Amino acid sequence: MLVDSHCHLDRLDYEKKHHDVADVLQKAQQQGVTHFLSVSVTLEAFPAMLASVLPFPHVFASCGVHPLDLSSPWSGEQLRELAVNPRVIAIGETGLDYYYSTENKAEQQQAFREHIRVSRELKKPVIVHTRDAKADTLAILKEERAGDVGGVLHCFTEDWNMAKAALELGMYISISGIVTFRNADALREVTRQIPADRLLIETDSPYLAPVPHRGHQNEPAYVADVARFVAELRGVSPELLAEQTSENFFRLFTAAQR
Repeated sequence: MLVDSHCHLDRLDYEKKHHDVADVLQKAQQQGVTHFLSVSVTLEAFPAMLASVLPFPHVFASCGVHPLDLSSPWSGEQLRELAVNPRVIAIGETGLDYYYSTENKAEQQQAFREHIRVSRELKKPVIVHTRDAKADTLAILKEERAGDVGGVLHCFTEDWNMAKAALELGMYISISGIVTFRNADALREVTRQIPADRLLIETDSPYLAPVPHRGHQNEPAYVADVARFVAELRGVSPELLAEQTSENFFRLFTAAQR
């Protein structure tokens, strides 16, 4: 069993590459991928995304606003109202992105804090996007006591010092197909060091397709390629890596049903 712990099912290509969500899931299941977390980036698009996955009991949803999508309509109250749905097992993705956007740091920080507060209130872990914002991300996670509920730094690309600090705060670390990229030596070293009980894997599809699918749109089936690569890096069998990361997913996201 494999879990794609972070994908954006509502953003896949349903005109040329896939017929529908069922088609995407069937392709993934053929590669041993049985459970999926479809992640929200705006509250505006969330209801349609949720409706599209409701027929599939092994697809879960998150609810939140990406730090690069804060211009979309949202409020903390609306986030709470939407996130109480039982199929929502996580809050986010949220976080800080100073790589693409520095002019609204204060707004990003306020939104990040609000997401963590909703996460703690609803007892649903937080999904964290962080880029070029190490110190602020760690500070807010600590100040808002994100570790009380837990969460994951998804699509991790930072250094071991940040990973270690996040782990000490009670967070999990999720590795995407970036780890297979030619210039990802530093990330590969981090991936070797993540404790086995804190590691998740993901596609972040439709983005960041792993080798050997570079240049094509990513999809949940390709988490199997990430798993094989990470297993080899860590010197374990693909079967053990799949078992460990799946157990970690259900330990973190306690509302997810097997």
